[in-house]
Amino acid sequence: MLAMEIRPDLVELRREVRRFVEDALQPFAEAMDRGGDYPPGLTEALARQGFLGLRLAEEYGGAGMGIAQYCLVQEELARGHPIFPVLVASSSGLTPMAIQHHGTPAQKARYLPKLPLGESRTAFALSEPGAGSDAAGIRTRARRRNDGWEITGHKQFISNADVADLFLVLAVTDPAKRGRGGVTGFLVERGTPGLTVGRVDRTMGTDAWTVAEVMLDGCVVPDEAVLGEVGGGFTLALEALEIGRLSVACICLGTATRAQELAAAQAKTRETFGRKLAERQAIQWMLADSAVEIATGRALLYETIRALDEGRPIGPMASMCKLHCSEMAGRVTDRAVQIHGAMGLMRGQPVERAFRDMRLFRIGEGSSEVQRMVIARAVLADAPG
Repeated sequence: MLAMEIRPDLVELRREVRRFVEDALQPFAEAMDRGGDYPPGLTEALARQGFLGLRLAEEYGGAGMGIAQYCLVQEELARGHPIFPVLVASSSGLTPMAIQHHGTPAQKARYLPKLPLGESRTAFALSEPGAGSDAAGIRTRARRRNDGWEITGHKQFISNADVADLFLVLAVTDPAKRGRGGVTGFLVERGTPGLTVGRVDRTMGTDAWTVAEVMLDGCVVPDEAVLGEVGGGFTLALEALEIGRLSVACICLGTATRAQELAAAQAKTRETFGRKLAERQAIQWMLADSAVEIATGRALLYETIRALDEGRPIGPMASMCKLHCSEMAGRVTDRAVQIHGAMGLMRGQPVERAFRDMRLFRIGEGSSEVQRMVIARAVLADAPG
């Protein structure tokens, strides 16, 4: 009754992905909860089933998926564990798609074919100690040299940095212009002299989810390392982040949907004072509120995907998706924990893990406050007067 109509081909794709998650990936989720790290064989399992490089063109070994299919896969993978779509995004997300859209033929041939095979991982090195949500405030500098560029700076909270083989580093090349044509993207390989990965931190979410510092101390790269045009890095980053925000919305939707299912099942089986939880109005209203919020998020996401397919700009819509779905997932998982009672507080319970994991997304890929700023600017721009 609460399901939303989607195209027949997407219905079949959803069925296949869900079966794969339940049959093949669930043991990896349980192993991650116990061990705190990526279980051996997880990347290989995703690659074997073709879930790496989903949006890459077939000539590079990818599946050539459109954004609708990709978002659906992300949502379904998140039902098993939020780390699954994060791993997939490392081969089809910010850095890979920036290379596919803006890279030279040589860059594409060098870096993209390894991704669907699970032989390489990428990182998007934008955030800094003084520039997270304020992307235009980055201080990492790249100065022209006769033999290329010398990059110096400090990146922070970079996902996958401790395991990445390739970094897309955003650096200021013209301080006078900065976000208006003064930022450039550079492809820097792990092992390049001057690039080091510093402290690795674990978040309040799943232990396998790590972020790290990236230091660039006189890191010299050739002209061939420039991605796109010199000065075009800020536009490149904003374009990538729009899709990244849709990916976050998908992960939050998938996780929230699974938490809601677990909460409903708990309500139907758990008895207190001689009655099922499901018979109590307080619990019914919690489930009803979550159902409305999930359905609203899915409708907003699908409309944004439709706009993207039609070539319409989606900047404010992507921000709406990210804002609503990340905030919604926090509320839905909180209710799921509450319905589970003391059991919901126990480490290892899916709803407990989901509650912690979802808190990350109100900050990552642009905080909720930044999304509100983007949306408000669009509202004011369209208003008369």
